[in-house]
Amino acid sequence: MSAGAGNGAGVVIDLRSDTVTRPTEAMRAAMAAAPVGDDAYGDDPSVLALERRTAELLGKEDAVYVPTGTMSNQIALRAHTEPGDTVLIGPGAHVWFGEAGAPSPISGVVVRPLEGERGMFDADTLRDALHIDMGPVRARMQAPVRLVCAENTHNGAGGAVWPLDLQREMLAAARDAGLATHLDGARLWNATAATGIPEADFAEGFDTVNVCFSKALGAPLGSALAGPRDLIERARRFKQLYGGGFRQAGIVAAGALYALEHNRKRLTEDHARAKTLARGLAEIPGLEVDPGAVETNIVRFRTTTLTAPEFANRCRTGNGAGKVLLNAYSRSDLRVVPHLQTTEEDVECALEVFRCAASGSG
Repeated sequence: MSAGAGNGAGVVIDLRSDTVTRPTEAMRAAMAAAPVGDDAYGDDPSVLALERRTAELLGKEDAVYVPTGTMSNQIALRAHTEPGDTVLIGPGAHVWFGEAGAPSPISGVVVRPLEGERGMFDADTLRDALHIDMGPVRARMQAPVRLVCAENTHNGAGGAVWPLDLQREMLAAARDAGLATHLDGARLWNATAATGIPEADFAEGFDTVNVCFSKALGAPLGSALAGPRDLIERARRFKQLYGGGFRQAGIVAAGALYALEHNRKRLTEDHARAKTLARGLAEIPGLEVDPGAVETNIVRFRTTTLTAPEFANRCRTGNGAGKVLLNAYSRSDLRVVPHLQTTEEDVECALEVFRCAASGSG
């Protein structure tokens, strides 16, 4: 079970996110044995090995290891833009809606969300968002569009995978417009696991790509920003500026490298458990979910009788079967995310807790 025995109310199953995992014994051993240096001086061998491997997997020249995905995304925005520039993002993009509005205070940019379905937008939508030529005087009055950001998989859309052909059409439109491009690929590993398409293919055409090791892959912490060598060198300056300079970071980098090499192939297990959860949720009166929309490891669902916070509180209180931790996102929307330490038994137990919570039974 996810969290071992509870205090008389069964187990505690944590489905809030795939960030709640704990290092396995094998990962801990790799971390304990890691050679280390001083990352701020650029001589930690484990960090350097992780950066090389990440760049190789994404088909980029270089990568920089940072503490969090938020820092990785925000460094990318700052490296690509100047204050006053406009950044185009998809609907519900984490880079804006999940990172405390960071683009404005950190980079001083104007963020413009585009319309679309399941967190995505097409090439025509991108073209329509660009300024028309109204002459040099009017051009000075506009915030120039410099950067377009995509997210794959899309957290807010329930782990949706951006189809590669549609992504490439959007990138072609961005390239034609002379825009820089950034991919928030925090869960890009899940897109590859779901489709069989290599991460480098999804990353192709983007100037920079953020990937996370502490979400789907189960490492204790860390993300990386990959891209051209000169741009990543610029990113290293902002890493230091934002307080991201590590010292003996090789200890945690070794955990990330272990996760990268050992935990990507098993992501299909999380996807299968997410689908099982979705099918089970669809059978519970008072809950609504579209099992067919579950592509990876995130299940978004709705309550129709209770409020989402009330339902989540009932699940946290639990019953004889156990307790479930999950996140509410509005008065009616919730999310569950199976992960590295979620078992099939956890899924069945969680569904029983959900049934009781929805019906009000103990």
